[in-house]
Amino acid sequence: HTGQHYDEKMSKVFFEDLELPKPDFYLGIGSGSHAEQTAKVMIEFEKILLQENPDLVIVVGDVNSTIACSLVAVKLGIKVAHVEAGLRSNDRTMPEEINRLLTDSISDYLFVTEKSGLENLLHEGVPPKKIFFTGNVMIDSLVNYLPKAEQSERSNKLDLLSSKKDLSESFNPSTVPPYILLTFHRPANVDSEEFLKNLITTVDELSKHRKIVFPVHPRTRNNMEALNLNFESNANVILTDPIGYIDFLALTKNAELIITDSGGIQEESTYLGVQCITVRDNTERPSTVDVGTNQLVGTDLEAVKDAAIKVLNGERKSGGILELWDGKAAKRIVEIIAEKLE
Repeated sequence: HTGQHYDEKMSKVFFEDLELPKPDFYLGIGSGSHAEQTAKVMIEFEKILLQENPDLVIVVGDVNSTIACSLVAVKLGIKVAHVEAGLRSNDRTMPEEINRLLTDSISDYLFVTEKSGLENLLHEGVPPKKIFFTGNVMIDSLVNYLPKAEQSERSNKLDLLSSKKDLSESFNPSTVPPYILLTFHRPANVDSEEFLKNLITTVDELSKHRKIVFPVHPRTRNNMEALNLNFESNANVILTDPIGYIDFLALTKNAELIITDSGGIQEESTYLGVQCITVRDNTERPSTVDVGTNQLVGTDLEAVKDAAIKVLNGERKSGGILELWDGKAAKRIVEIIAEKLE
């Protein structure tokens, strides 16, 4: 565990919630610029590889740890497998896009979640023998933990029926009135004073139609507090700290609508058939728009509000589940790796 996501509410809670084993190695990287985080991970991860001398390094996703560990492995002559390969937003202002491009270019085995990833890698000249369409391990997690989420009477201990801000003893999202689930964390959005001020206005408008649950990312909360922005006078807006995976899954499954800038939530909402509005100008997961329930609306919050009102008025997007999003992606990946390392 590199410790890149250093906030306890964004890391420790998931180990506890998902009953994950304690990491064999904890790098404790913490915060810093992109360069600082990447460099620190490389320095510490190299020590582990020199000590352990593995045959393969598996990296996941598009964070700084992904490219850092990939670079270290390749320079030591160790093969790299990239899970969630081939995703492209075609927006190089996104740090994640740079990480995706670089990691894919030096990986030996590329495991793809959706057809667009396959097409992107082939278009970029990656040899077909390196590419494997295996499905989505994040959907594996969802399928595995969905029964637990459905049984969760506690969810995140919110009372959506109450106008109070305090936490109740229990909250079952399947028995409450319709609500909108809101999440924002991308720097391009939450580091903008104009965006945050417009967000307050938009949320206030939407809260006239539905309760709104907003688990606030630490970065978003810090920026809002610095600007003295809040929803305190609005009883229909429920702010919470970040929520564990099981409880958030219950919230997602039972939401009438999700408004987000998250990549993973685009995938989860599509699998669950929940209406999703993505507040970005692009997405590296286009199949959630082409096949799923996701709408890519852009960052104009007036347009977001209009799209949301249409959904609340019944203009819903029908969607399907993507190919190989069946909860068996990890099994396919393990079988391929086992064969390649024989």
